[in-house]
Amino acid sequence: MAMSDPIADMLTRVRNAGKAKFTSVDIPGSKLKTELANVLKNQGFIKNYKVIKDNKQGILRVYLKYDDEQKPTILGLERVSKPSRRVYVKGKDIKPVLNGLGVAILSTSNGILTDKQAREKNMGGEVLCNIW
Repeated sequence: MAMSDPIADMLTRVRNAGKAKFTSVDIPGSKLKTELANVLKNQGFIKNYKVIKDNKQGILRVYLKYDDEQKPTILGLERVSKPSRRVYVKGKDIKPVLNGLGVAILSTSNGILTDKQAREKNMGGEVLCNIW
């Protein structure tokens, strides 16, 4: 059966793996998911990621990051724009997540950007998710 929201599936897999204290989680790959993993790595939410080639769409392996007390660095994930209800914002209307403690990830015409990068470029787009 076809998956209706692959981004929500990725976020749920990462959230569940963090709660179960897994070191890594495997996700069916795509370009958008790889870009999301790249933003998560650059923002310090995950250790690393790697794309494993196979005969199908590939596998995205995400290595999770924990603090000294073995608590996941990702405390919360929230899917904002859904297939049933898309959420778009203008560059000047982008609000910080938890007063700047979290990160909103946007899909713009310049690719996947964080809320801070989009505000600096004054570029709006579709708000994919919030992470804190």
